[in-house]
Amino acid sequence: MHQQIIDDFIDHLWLEDGLSKNTLNSYRFDLTIFDNWLGEHKKIKMIDVSESEIQEFLAFKFSSSKSRSISRLLATLRRFFRYQLRENKIKQDPTLKIQTPKIPKSLPKSLSEDEVESLLNAPNIDSSSGLRDRSMLELLYACGLRVTELVDIQLTEVILNDGVIRVTGKGSKTRLVPMGEEAVDWIKKYIDQARGDILRKKTSKYLFITNRGGPMTRQAFWYVIKKYAVVASINKPMSPHILRHAFATHLINHGADLRVVQMLLGHTDISTTQIYTHVARERLKKLHQEHHPRG
Repeated sequence: MHQQIIDDFIDHLWLEDGLSKNTLNSYRFDLTIFDNWLGEHKKIKMIDVSESEIQEFLAFKFSSSKSRSISRLLATLRRFFRYQLRENKIKQDPTLKIQTPKIPKSLPKSLSEDEVESLLNAPNIDSSSGLRDRSMLELLYACGLRVTELVDIQLTEVILNDGVIRVTGKGSKTRLVPMGEEAVDWIKKYIDQARGDILRKKTSKYLFITNRGGPMTRQAFWYVIKKYAVVASINKPMSPHILRHAFATHLINHGADLRVVQMLLGHTDISTTQIYTHVARERLKKLHQEHHPRG
């Protein structure tokens, strides 16, 4: 293990780009796997590798990983060796001629508008926890949030009068996202009628809390989604992310501009958002086949 060289690179990333802890951990994880493989199979240091060793490592990983994972791994190695080159630790970048594997455009799983309606109606809103769950589902769908963004929302970031929330996304970037009247109403009901009951005289800066008074976690909310999918008789693989996909898909299907959807989702690059145009195209093809006399 050559931990120091990895630590130095991670420190550089943090200082140069201010990347989030999760992103830095991903870089560290990829480099540690590569370092361990080198130690086991090649007995050489990371800064001594050639293009052929990297190709061999990627081929080794390719047998057990998807092309998307390989692509991310190669991107990590490219950045690492570019940094070493700038620091004069190596004479040439061994990743320079390695091609990134083509990633097939996979259509994200989504829900129909009727399925979303059934899911949103699943919680029992006569209970405090049910009202909280309904509010979380409404906000997740209304704003297309990542689940980490949802559970991290603080009370001070909810601006009910303006109908917006301040969201902290990847790379600690903030954006203002409109909630829509329906979600605003549910958040108001939750704050007025349920949040105090759940807290039981405790205090919390977070909008959504558990019965123990702590912030809702990603894992706990994953179980919430699974539970209500059963209640709503939705037989698709479920995760909190599926409502984010539904948000984007339904916006595009109703004619929203791709740039607007990009901003709402907090995507840095519009190419990430473009996957949803493929979703819309697939839907149009299906409608054409079903309803056109020559379909």
